[in-house]
Amino acid sequence: MIIDGHSLAFRAFYALPVDSFQNRDGQHTNAIHGFLSMLISLLQNEKPTHLAVAFDISRYSFRTREYPEYKGTRGETPPEFVGQIPLLEEALKAMGVQTLSKEDYEADDILATLANEGATSGYRVLVVSGDRDAIQMVNDDVLLLYPNARGVSELKRYDRDAVFERYGVEPHQYPDVAALVGETSDNLIGVDKVGEKTAVKWINLYGSLDEVLAHAKEIKGVVGQNLRDQMDRAVRNRKLNHLLTDVELPVKVADLDRRPIDEAAVQEVFDRLQFKTLLQRVLKIAATERGDDPATSSTPDSPRAVPVVRTMVDEELAKWIETNSVNGTRPLGLTIASIDGAVTGLGLATATETAFVPWAADRPDYEALTTWLGSDAPKLMHSAKAQLKIAGANGLDIAGITFDTMLAAWVLKPSGKPEELEAQVYNYLGETVEQSDPNQLVPETESLSPATLSWYVVRLAHYLTERLDEGSRGVLTDIEMPLVPVFAQMERTGIAVNRQLLNDLSTSLNETASEVARNAFDVIGREINLGSPKQLQEVLFTQLEMPKTRANKTGYSTDAASLADLQEQAPHPFLDLLLKHRDATKLAQIITGIEKAIDASGRVHTTYEQAGSSTGRIASNDPNLQNVPIKTATGRQIRSAFEAGAGYDTLLTADYSQIEMRIMAHLSGDEGLIQAFNEGEDLHRFVGSRIFGVEPADVTAEMRTKVKAMSYGLAYGLSAFGLSKQLRIETSEAKALMTDYFARFGAVRDYLRNVVEQARADGYTTTIFGRRRPFGDLNSKNRVLRDNAERQALNSPIQGSAADILKIAMIRIDADIRSEALESRMLLQVHDELVFEIANGELEQMTTIVHQRMSGAASLSVPLDVQLGTGHNWDSAAH
Repeated sequence: MIIDGHSLAFRAFYALPVDSFQNRDGQHTNAIHGFLSMLISLLQNEKPTHLAVAFDISRYSFRTREYPEYKGTRGETPPEFVGQIPLLEEALKAMGVQTLSKEDYEADDILATLANEGATSGYRVLVVSGDRDAIQMVNDDVLLLYPNARGVSELKRYDRDAVFERYGVEPHQYPDVAALVGETSDNLIGVDKVGEKTAVKWINLYGSLDEVLAHAKEIKGVVGQNLRDQMDRAVRNRKLNHLLTDVELPVKVADLDRRPIDEAAVQEVFDRLQFKTLLQRVLKIAATERGDDPATSSTPDSPRAVPVVRTMVDEELAKWIETNSVNGTRPLGLTIASIDGAVTGLGLATATETAFVPWAADRPDYEALTTWLGSDAPKLMHSAKAQLKIAGANGLDIAGITFDTMLAAWVLKPSGKPEELEAQVYNYLGETVEQSDPNQLVPETESLSPATLSWYVVRLAHYLTERLDEGSRGVLTDIEMPLVPVFAQMERTGIAVNRQLLNDLSTSLNETASEVARNAFDVIGREINLGSPKQLQEVLFTQLEMPKTRANKTGYSTDAASLADLQEQAPHPFLDLLLKHRDATKLAQIITGIEKAIDASGRVHTTYEQAGSSTGRIASNDPNLQNVPIKTATGRQIRSAFEAGAGYDTLLTADYSQIEMRIMAHLSGDEGLIQAFNEGEDLHRFVGSRIFGVEPADVTAEMRTKVKAMSYGLAYGLSAFGLSKQLRIETSEAKALMTDYFARFGAVRDYLRNVVEQARADGYTTTIFGRRRPFGDLNSKNRVLRDNAERQALNSPIQGSAADILKIAMIRIDADIRSEALESRMLLQVHDELVFEIANGELEQMTTIVHQRMSGAASLSVPLDVQLGTGHNWDSAAH
């Protein structure tokens, strides 16, 4: 078995979340983890007698000398990937795996040489590579294992028949096809308009690339002419994609026999990498190869046999639930299976048993099951909110969800994206869940039973619970889990929307955009696509000869911030019209997104992403209601389309006032800020009077604006340069403002300095309630990564605490609504604001509940100020 090291390591890097894999030194390890997990599976499944991993020394080789543009489109190596290959090589050495590389050659050439030697010497050869050039190695004695789109956890076997089935040519003919089509990843440009089907047809007709070129005059049409005109491209590509089979190597195939695993070295390396589960898998292989009994060497972390699923109904089901839940005291795994929104079955599991319950709309009444589902008996789920919504829509009441593996993994590693269950099983348990290929009309692999999925949930819950510190467990148990049913209900309820008002507003915005576009075209004397960066670059920097903005990959930036700066430096009528056009089209797009989401009942149901940010803040999608602007007249018109629904009196809105600055005052302990909030002063006027040395009444609007921008900016790591750009003032003035601020509010300066240093020492920041956010890059040697981490570490405790406070308020408000049997409903959560639909006669009671619960959600050294408003629509209810 010969493996392309860089190819597979890069596949693993992009398949696994970067931020979910860091060791205690801040080194990213996702590529190493994915590669080693793949290798371990290969060792267990294939049991190779001879093994080597080949690595590229650099991206330069004899091919780049011949064609300097070879692989020229590949970007810079991601900074998070840097440093992983040396560690991977160290781990491979400890595992007894030989590694090879050779100056001026690529790893593929080493693989091709070894494959050729192995096949001619009588070996059965397995080539493992994610590079399509490796297809040419396949023959009767050489098989290619090629990773699928999901990364390196699944490898497709390509023998001669599989290659022909997929590409329509023999393996040795594949490079001829690739030469004609080109290879984007290698920057090998093919013949224009020649796709894979055309190339395969030609190769099958004429037998080889040489014969295709020899008969080029016979090929008709545009593609034939392109072939004749661009013949040199195909010749060049074929020369470069040919893999060498005679590279002089320091070893022969016979020298690559498997070497013993150095268990002490493996433990040392894997401990530095913090790969506990992978370590257990490697040690199990070592024990097996020593001849030890696997039963005596297995560990709790070793892969387990999947329990046989038992289908149950009626009395047998009731007995199973009673026995395995120990009368509702022991948690069970639960998964709701559905098709097109209809529940089709439920999967239940313990750590050792599984049960499947079929479900249909005309089902018999499984009393024991429905009683257990609706009780407080503890239940473990993955991505519970989505399943709760489906269950609720099918008349199934589910309570008592105490653990969600998706949320738990996010609380543990909040910087990573929410993971699917299959990814968690792979990443945490080191096992691969069999999945059907979504691209296959008739999948070769059946989907797993929801009962088996529940079994994995139980095991993952145990794994994740052990790894959560006390504060993180508290955040999960007391904040995130109680919110799951709250958000599920809010999503199902939705909010009423006035479709006609939105339609009228959309028409007006599109007319405005069209008129502005016509005026812009008159200014430059021609029509262009105002949404095309390339065309805008030509107009702004060539035709109008404007000052260059910051450079990017396509030339010079035309994003909103760059154009605003440009308009400040060199005002021009075209720029003014372009910015107006962008505003109108952006707002029209927001309206379109909302209109598409309106259901038959006239309501919009956004989806809340609990695990949508690293700080704990909630994201809103489909449609995103958090991007509806509130400070513009048109934005407020959009908000006015959100109304109280039929049968409800009004909307009630509640918003925290300056919550982040209040948390800053609390965390820093700054007496000046605390005094301002406790005395009910206008914070920015109070701070302005201190900085500018005037009475509060004499603080001008301009002074207040500068102070407000600085106060909020400091909490986000804003520099003097950044403040100067934001306020359009000189950097020296911005620096003086910051100096004066810190002279008056020294505790804020000390807090901001100390929070980063503490995070650097601990490796994470913590909110008031114990929510952790890891920051491995604070010690990174890469300055860009380190500076970015420092800015994020400044704000995470503040923003995260604000998110926690609002969540706690929501949980308590929801509990009050239910305990007092009110008909009013919580509809929206947008930033620091909540929106409620108030039933007849309940406004006073709801106002009291909302104000008390929001103002009392946390005990700070300053009061939590809550602003309330009422009105028929979201805008008129603003406060």
